[in-house]
Amino acid sequence: MHPAVAVGLVFGGCCSNVVFLELLARQFPGCGNIVTFSQFLFIAVEGFIFEANFGRKRPAIPIRYYFIMVAMFFTVSVVNNYALNLNIAMPLHMIFRSGSLIASMALGIIILKKRYSVSKYTSIALVSLGIFTCTFMSAKQVVSDSSLNEEDGLQVFLWWLLGIAALTFALLMSARMGIFQETLYKQFGKHSKEALFYNHALPLPGFLLLAPNIYHHAVLFSQSELFQVPVIGLTLPIMWFYLLMNVITQYVCIRGVFILTTECTSLTVTLVVTLRKFVSLIFSILYFRNPFTAWHWLGTAFVFVGTLMYTEVWNSLGPFLARWRKRPKEE
Repeated sequence: MHPAVAVGLVFGGCCSNVVFLELLARQFPGCGNIVTFSQFLFIAVEGFIFEANFGRKRPAIPIRYYFIMVAMFFTVSVVNNYALNLNIAMPLHMIFRSGSLIASMALGIIILKKRYSVSKYTSIALVSLGIFTCTFMSAKQVVSDSSLNEEDGLQVFLWWLLGIAALTFALLMSARMGIFQETLYKQFGKHSKEALFYNHALPLPGFLLLAPNIYHHAVLFSQSELFQVPVIGLTLPIMWFYLLMNVITQYVCIRGVFILTTECTSLTVTLVVTLRKFVSLIFSILYFRNPFTAWHWLGTAFVFVGTLMYTEVWNSLGPFLARWRKRPKEE
């Protein structure tokens, strides 16, 4: 497949996925569990049919390693989605998750004993400063926007702090999972489609612990206003439509990233994913009118410039721009 198609899948799938997630979270902030379960179930069923060949194909990586990976992946997914129920706005949620470079570097130094260049440390400092700026300004908004009495305002702020703690935990756990995957791929080779299937199929029994919450939101979704799906004319509750579109776009997003990793360098993948996050952030702010001050914009700029510095995009663009400038002279 042409890389341009993969880029289109990433931008189209991932950006629209964020839109449908915000539509769901705005109506029912605690719907993270039913969203996570639906995504896992869809990808697991697809993988069982097309990757595992209805269970007849043996995994290339021993199943015991997948259980370890799955425990981390399930925890990260549930905690990230549940954070939306803890007064965390979608823009802050996206910015905070962009700090994965910090967690990856920190755990890389501690666990893998890696050493990095000065430019890498500078870029991480920029990302850290950006996330701190956005988080600090969001904290002030949580306090100032609360029209409740002082006791209730403090309770809202404490829930917000718990949300920040949840996002921080998920960030570190995700980085640890990345390191674990890196060591597995070095030992057994890359099997990303297989890993995608087992990471989504094995955690499904764990959702039994969340069954009451999932059922409660399923009932709420069924009670939402009816919506007629364009073209096919099917009528269903609008929240179920949002959930269906969220699941489909999540699958398109994941498949797009997978295709991109096979067609392009890791640098290109990181750049595309970073730009996609920035587009999603801008859309969330403008379309949903999420509160975003000049300080938030400054923090966002720090995060994305730091990310681009880390991936050394400037070094790659330098020779390309030099060739592009020479071309008219040669003609």
